[in-house]
Amino acid sequence: MQHLTRSSRFPGSLAGPACLAAWTAVIASAVLSLGACTTRVGVGAAPATLSSARLAEIVASPDRSDADRANDPRRKPELLLAFIGIRPGMVALDISAGGGYTTELLARAVGPTGRVYGQSAARIARPPPAQPEGAAAPAAAAAAALAPAGNAPRPAPTGLAARAQKPRLGHIVVVVQPFENPLPPDVPANTLDLATLMFNYHDLGHMGVDRAQMNNAVFAALKPGGVYVIADHSGRPGTGISEAGTLHRIEESFLRAEVERAGFRWLASGDFLRNPADPRDQNTPNPPQPKDEFVLKFVKP
Repeated sequence: MQHLTRSSRFPGSLAGPACLAAWTAVIASAVLSLGACTTRVGVGAAPATLSSARLAEIVASPDRSDADRANDPRRKPELLLAFIGIRPGMVALDISAGGGYTTELLARAVGPTGRVYGQSAARIARPPPAQPEGAAAPAAAAAAALAPAGNAPRPAPTGLAARAQKPRLGHIVVVVQPFENPLPPDVPANTLDLATLMFNYHDLGHMGVDRAQMNNAVFAALKPGGVYVIADHSGRPGTGISEAGTLHRIEESFLRAEVERAGFRWLASGDFLRNPADPRDQNTPNPPQPKDEFVLKFVKP
């Protein structure tokens, strides 16, 4: 009669054919479980950021307007989108969207599975501050307070709505809201992946906007890990926001400190719009040349 014995190699297990069969089954089960686990991770992974080739295709889209194409050499959209780390499916907010140049680029990049809110300020009779930040005259500040965004009144919501009618851009949502509360009330907190504010942060000073409230609202709207990207015209050290209404510039460190006070953490700086030769002492540099401009990326921890 054959006797079952303990295996010296596998203490506590059975030796012989029965042992081999049992261990084969265990190993096979483990391999199958590992494969299933790997599959689940792959399915749930976030989409990759867009490649440089794909970003070039977006910028070269034949249905972009001639006006936008004329703006590209100054704005360098491929480099901006790469700096943002744009990816399909993102939910984004473009604050002070103006005519929608950036809003449309974001919408093309996030694709139909994403969404882009393009915000313009409500036309409210905002009283100018007694001493406007940025050295703007009270009359100029009053006019800016009635404007949707930027240095002068412009039909921003109308232009943005026209972009939303383009094929494949129906996921642009036109928003008319105060800067202090830039999203519709029905958008929950921790919803956004991205917020942008392009070249208009400085104007908020002489317009009398509560920038702290705005930054707090953006912080609340972003998901943890969401990013806030701001570009603006660079001011000289020590000027803060004092020349925003005259030279339309803001000191980079001043802006960064304001945003960080809302709880954001600075993540990166983009130098692709820098011009060290700009003396930064006039609105339009003399001799004529591009303005020195900075791009900052913050993250919600």
